[in-house]
Amino acid sequence: MDWGTGCCSFIGCVVADSHTLDAALERVSRWRGEGQQIAFTNGVFDVLHVGHVAVLEAAAAEGDRLVVGVNSDASVRRLGKGDDRPIHGQANRARLLAALRCVDAVVVFDADTPLALVQAIEPDVLVKGGDYDPACLNPDDPCYMVGSAEVREWGGRVVAVPLMPGESTTATLQRIRKS
Repeated sequence: MDWGTGCCSFIGCVVADSHTLDAALERVSRWRGEGQQIAFTNGVFDVLHVGHVAVLEAAAAEGDRLVVGVNSDASVRRLGKGDDRPIHGQANRARLLAALRCVDAVVVFDADTPLALVQAIEPDVLVKGGDYDPACLNPDDPCYMVGSAEVREWGGRVVAVPLMPGESTTATLQRIRKS
């Protein structure tokens, strides 16, 4: 059953597919067979805000289908986001993302980087927010887009989309803590 790009992607991907890589790969294979371009982005998406939605919408506009990689709870803790993070568990974060019209598939990944996920999905377009730089080629630099070298190797594009000033999970949590 193909639920398209509407909110029903929630039912098709998260509930039925349990946001697994195998389920996403099956969909990606079908979409590719239909000649569709696959865009990919990833993140923690812990406290979903309008800045996240803007990046996701821009990422979706770069391809016909958008696959989103979401860091697992264990991965978030290893990344040092803070003792109280994630606020929302991985299942809730995946469910919220999958409910967005612009998101076609969600995959929770447990690694510290999405490299293996990028290599498995082989997106036509790798998209990140503007705090990353497609021209950065040094994997040790914080502006480096993990998977960008691989995407370029198979002829894909690497794109950074603008961030919304003042919109971040950190800023949102600071506003909540002050109130």
